[in-house]
Amino acid sequence: MHVEVFPVKYKELENDSITKNSLEIKKDVNFAKEIQAERYRKESIVFNSQLKPSQIRKYCKLGAEEKRLMEEAFHKLGLSARAYNRIIKLSRTIADLAGSEHIETEHLAEAIQYRNLDRKFWNL
Repeated sequence: MHVEVFPVKYKELENDSITKNSLEIKKDVNFAKEIQAERYRKESIVFNSQLKPSQIRKYCKLGAEEKRLMEEAFHKLGLSARAYNRIIKLSRTIADLAGSEHIETEHLAEAIQYRNLDRKFWNL
């Protein structure tokens, strides 16, 4: 996964908006890891990244809106089956970080965005 980072403007540094610090982010990540450990306790895996295609179908079910979005992305971006599975696994992780039991459209859209960024800079 790659994330495009833009330069910070001075006014943004002076902004008093609340952002998460690294300890809060670490707490979120550890919580997501606990969710995954519990979800896969009867499997031979621990993390979403280890999911095999049959496990993706079991643990990463998409709703109608999410299926529509994924199909559109699949065709517009010319995704392979491997890319499709990677996006689904990443969206499951994004949902876990958000504390969501289900993969929502926003989680899937974020994962697709990261894949699109890969294609932009690395032609993957």
